[in-house]
Amino acid sequence: MGETTGQQQTSDTGSMNPFPLLAHLPCQLRHASVRDLAWTLLSPALMQPPPGAQRHPLAASGWADHPHQLEHWLRRLDDAPQALDHWLAQRGSRRLGLYYERLWQFALTQAPGIELLASNLPIRQGGRTLGELDVVLRDRTGVHHLELAIKLYLGPEQGAGEDVGQWLGPGCHDRLGAKLAHLVGHQLPMAVQPQSQAALAALGIGAVRSHLWLGGYLFHPWPAGCAWPDGAAADHLRGQWLRRQDWARFAASRPAGHWQPLARERWLAPARVGEQALWSAAQFTQWLAALEADAAARLLVRLAPAAAGSWEEQERVFLVADHWPALD
Repeated sequence: MGETTGQQQTSDTGSMNPFPLLAHLPCQLRHASVRDLAWTLLSPALMQPPPGAQRHPLAASGWADHPHQLEHWLRRLDDAPQALDHWLAQRGSRRLGLYYERLWQFALTQAPGIELLASNLPIRQGGRTLGELDVVLRDRTGVHHLELAIKLYLGPEQGAGEDVGQWLGPGCHDRLGAKLAHLVGHQLPMAVQPQSQAALAALGIGAVRSHLWLGGYLFHPWPAGCAWPDGAAADHLRGQWLRRQDWARFAASRPAGHWQPLARERWLAPARVGEQALWSAAQFTQWLAALEADAAARLLVRLAPAAAGSWEEQERVFLVADHWPALD
């Protein structure tokens, strides 16, 4: 459990990610949204759903054939990110899931060998919206419907960590087991429903094959840990979680570095900040003291010096209230 964030992103075992050799790239880019874009495209899958259910959206792209071309594209974008920033500004929602989808959609409009046919396609019956199809694309293997999701889940202190139903979102509003069941049992079959077939036919699209791509992080409880959930990808990204009352003991056990909270819209790529944005130890202590006892879970990162005066994330933890999870 002692890997750094960078180390956690170097393996490709079981993730079906076609870009294992580019895992280092998000840590090297400077512009925040480009780093998030690179992380979105290059990070491993969170879980291993049933065979055929999961597919990397770029699996049959020209970038998958020639990963160095994707690296060059991302580095050029890092030098001139205006096109990406404009794309993201067109849909101003700060919801993490919508931001993640928007990053994927931008890449799919640019990827060689990919034709983005539809995104966020609403499926309606009469005046009622039944749902939407996140992405419909064409590549050399055919037409594919993809459901995209980004999730962060915290494992149980007691009970069976292997049980996907025991892994909670930081707000306690959803569970990993329920999310997987919804993706596989509801969202993937949506494309074959008559209403979806009609919406696709209106765009000149016939039969599609449905898949999902689920990214994110799993956080085990400190200090005891727990088993990873059944079906977790071998190279999934990970962190820890702990209660406020345990912070001093936890912090004393960690290597030197600066801790600070990470804004929700920056939960994707490993954090990188300049000297001017780095919190002092006193600033963090003051922030922690002012945090309400029942405050929502906060994602914290430990930063260490890197090249060119920047500080880079070494680990991430969720800090939760002492009574978390407060479930009815």
